[in-house]
Amino acid sequence: MSTSTPPAPFTAEDYRARMDRAAAAAADAGLAGILVAPGPDLVHLTGYQPTATTERLTVLVLAPGREPVLVVPTLEAPDAERAPGAAALTLRDWTDGKDPYAVTAPLLDTGGRFGVSDNTWALHLLGLQKALPATSYVSLTEALPMLRAVKDARELERIAAAGAAADEAYREILTVRFEGRRETEVAADLAAALMRFGHSQVDFTVVGSGPNGANPHHEAGERVIERGDMVVLDFGGLKDGYGSDTTRTVHVGEPTDEERRVHDLVREAQQAGFEAVRPGVACQEVDRAARKVITDAGYGAYFIHRTGHGIGVTTHEPPYMIEGEERPIVPGMCFSIEPGVYLPGRFGVRIEDIVTATEDGGGRRFNNTPREMAIVE
Repeated sequence: MSTSTPPAPFTAEDYRARMDRAAAAAADAGLAGILVAPGPDLVHLTGYQPTATTERLTVLVLAPGREPVLVVPTLEAPDAERAPGAAALTLRDWTDGKDPYAVTAPLLDTGGRFGVSDNTWALHLLGLQKALPATSYVSLTEALPMLRAVKDARELERIAAAGAAADEAYREILTVRFEGRRETEVAADLAAALMRFGHSQVDFTVVGSGPNGANPHHEAGERVIERGDMVVLDFGGLKDGYGSDTTRTVHVGEPTDEERRVHDLVREAQQAGFEAVRPGVACQEVDRAARKVITDAGYGAYFIHRTGHGIGVTTHEPPYMIEGEERPIVPGMCFSIEPGVYLPGRFGVRIEDIVTATEDGGGRRFNNTPREMAIVE
């Protein structure tokens, strides 16, 4: 059971600061504003998450120099008023039978270009285009990919706590039996441990044994784990609204010399990626550092995914540690470093930590369990 102290709730001022930063970023990107539908961006900016997703229009309108406005259906207005960020914005409701786009249109520049959150329904975007035919729209991932990338101190505390809880789940899973059990059974143990250590949501529990470990996104299946298997354990979810994601690769019984060599190689690559983390360095340099170690050892063709992804109110979000991502690392960015080697039909190895860039010029890990190969029974 989790014994950690719940974090202090975010305040209306926290949400006001986020919305102000988002509006300023929109202006810097040449946008007239941004439109945020229910989903991770709305939770991040306002703390509001409708109890159910419906066809009724709900949208946050942010524009430089204007008060934030949240348009909601009248029947959901009481819930919106209780959101922690509600005091930092104006609520405008609309009733069934009325045109929600007629309520929203006056909040927008008639010929403006707006960023829209990626999960905005086409129904609503088309409705706004019909009401304001001179407006144009671009996805927030394209226009403002770093909108949620840099975390403040209180967000970092939550991500650190989520990482520590995932570490506790890993320590616990090392004590269970692997041999003779199905992957799904070990995955269930992992999910239960994450919940026991304070997670409210489990997003994934990858248990890839033997040849299944050569598939980076293998879903736990009915394969019975055998002595001699390498087993990739990749798991995470949300704790207090922020994500965890960690991977360790264990072995059932004693490994072969080759298995030890590949595991040590991946561990060295993961360390190289971590040592490349510095403010101002391009995100792609983390990928390059980790990939070089694996490529130089002759396994480059078997490292088949990016080195990392951002994490925050979702377990996968920008920035991405991949060749071609030239955006600089900024203190407060949080992302995974997770190189791997996948030998088809044989086994795979991946080691992953969540890391943030610090003000003093280096990196800080949020996962601190041993990266050496663990032997399980």
